[in-house]
Formats: sequence, C-alpha cells, structure tokens
Amino acid sequence: MAGYTYLTQEGMDKLNAELDELKSVGRQEAAKAIAEAREKGDLSENAEYDAAKNAQGMLELRINELEKILANARLLDTSQLDPTIVTLLTTVEIENTKTKKVFKYTLVSEAESDLKNGKISGNSPIGQGLMGKREGEIAQVNTPAGAMEFRILKLYH
Repeated sequence: MAGYTYLTQEGMDKLNAELDELKSVGRQEAAKAIAEAREKGDLSENAEYDAAKNAQGMLELRINELEKILANARLLDTSQLDPTIVTLLTTVEIENTKTKKVFKYTLVSEAESDLKNGKISGNSPIGQGLMGKREGEIAQVNTPAGAMEFRILKLYH
C-alpha cells in the first residue's frame, strides 16, 4: 500500500462530495465570516477575526488533505481480490481467543474507516494482524493494550 489510498467507489464518491462542498460552500462561508469580522473594527484586537482566519486555515488544510488522498487514490475492484484470504474490503468475523467475544469488521482504507459502522482500517493494528490470514487461522495482534489473539471464523467478500 505504498503511498496509495485504496478506496471503494462509495468512499471515493463520499470524499469527492466533501471536497466539492468545502471548496464551494465552505470557502464562501469562511470568506463571509472574515468579512463580517473585519467590519467590527480594529483587527489587532478582534477575536472574531482571528477565529474566522483560523477556521479558514483549517478549511484549507482539510481541502489540501482531501486533494492529496484523491490524487493518490486507487479504486478497488472486488472481482480482483482473493476471496480465501483477508484483504481490504473483506468482511471478517473474528473471535477473541481469551474472552470468546465475536466481532465482525470490514477492512477498508484509513480514509473510509468508521468503527461505529464496523469499518476498520487495514493499517490499524487489528487490520494489519488480520491481513493475509485465512478462515480458521489465528491472528496475533499487537495493540496499545498488549498482544491479543483472534481466530478468524468467517470471511465475506
């Protein structure tokens, strides 16, 4: 995954929509906020102006980040993935070997990860530990909380 961000079509569409929104509406709102703050007088002691300029800087930073992600994006084709091993876009059912708790995650790129919806990054400690494994294998995962083992119960592609 050297330098590339692998995205699904859905993920790419979502990032493109966010970028378009920030470039149009976001920039207009930032310019409007700066203009309104400027009208309030002395800029050297104007907290609203400083806040508006900071917000504009954060907006431009996010736009730059999205442009870099999309410039290095590669669209994943699920038909080209090996269904017998864990890869990006694999939904995997795993069991913690100590607690016997079962989890179901889909491995995605960092740009698409969303733990609330069961999407974890392939670059996360769990994602890295699962990559390349097959059903029935044990994945050794080094997490900040310590080493963990997960048995791969089922793969879904």
